[in-house]
Amino acid sequence: MKTYTIEITDAQDLALRHVAVDPQFWIQNMVNVRCDLAIEDIVKMEIERKLAARETITGSKDDIVLASGIESSVERQARFDAMVPQE
Repeated sequence: MKTYTIEITDAQDLALRHVAVDPQFWIQNMVNVRCDLAIEDIVKMEIERKLAARETITGSKDDIVLASGIESSVERQARFDAMVPQE
């Protein structure tokens, strides 16, 4: 389990409280929804890859994601940056 901490200004807090009854719940829900969408994308890619390679598909969605070896956005950006010629 990971914990992330964010900081917002007083104006941002007031604005958030204007649209959300419970800002903590709203933030947690927003992050959960985004993570769930990413999990669905990764699972879809892994299933397609495994089917093409005639590999067995086993485990839960979490198991598939954890075993996927998928690049993080930081790793993907670093790989892309390494491909771009430096001036």
